Amino acid sequence: MNDGQLISLWLHGRSPHTQAAYRADAGRLFAFTGKPLAQLTLADLQAFADSLGGAEASRYRTLSAVKSLSAFAYRLGYACFNVAAALKLPARKVTVAERILPAAAVLDLIFSGTGTPRNRALVRLLYASGVRVSEACALCWRDLQPRDNAGQITVFGKGGKTRAILLSDETWRELVALRGTAGPDDPVFRSRKQGRALTRQQVREIVRQAARRAAIDRPVSPHWLRHAHASHNLDRGTPIHLVQATLGHASVATTGRYLHARPTDSSARWLGV
Repeated sequence: MNDGQLISLWLHGRSPHTQAAYRADAGRLFAFTGKPLAQLTLADLQAFADSLGGAEASRYRTLSAVKSLSAFAYRLGYACFNVAAALKLPARKVTVAERILPAAAVLDLIFSGTGTPRNRALVRLLYASGVRVSEACALCWRDLQPRDNAGQITVFGKGGKTRAILLSDETWRELVALRGTAGPDDPVFRSRKQGRALTRQQVREIVRQAARRAAIDRPVSPHWLRHAHASHNLDRGTPIHLVQATLGHASVATTGRYLHARPTDSSARWLGV
């Protein structure tokens, strides 16, 4: 087995987006060290970590990928030691509060910025359900099931987990109005020119254009609507375990970061100064 074959085994079953990012991270490591994986030392990895520039989150992801690859190589017996086990990840500032839009801005985004029925239903669903952009792109009509006066969507999400999300009757009606003569395996959100499912890049551009039309002068992305879904629900007293289940978070601690990002009180307000 060589490094390329090991990396293919390591990435098997991951999303195409994750595979591309992790392959790039591994490529940067090998280009910097000039060594095969089995010969890398902790000093090599520390020097690589010190060489990384760019955003904090990008450095964190790259080194997390290196640690995962090293642990995988050790578990398979490809490497004698998991040298990255002692590699420290950089501390990360939690910046999620910077990416949470006020509820009024989200409504402007949906109803003033989107324009077409497809785009409005798409942006509304991203906020109303909190689905990831990849999950929205992958939706086909068989994933929608009516429930009483509304309905639910079934999404296949991160980590290979399936979850069902109940929708409000308003969101449901706007969504099913898009169907027309589409069959059960046709995508819900279709490209007008090609008829195929919208890509993540196309959805990002739809959201960016909606933000510009709604006069929101911030770099809004589809994931901001997921942040807004979580934060606005917790602000309104929605049980945290319900928000966790809807978003598909593996741990309630992940959902809990929205509570820390937007606290309801602070000792700083009790000093009278």
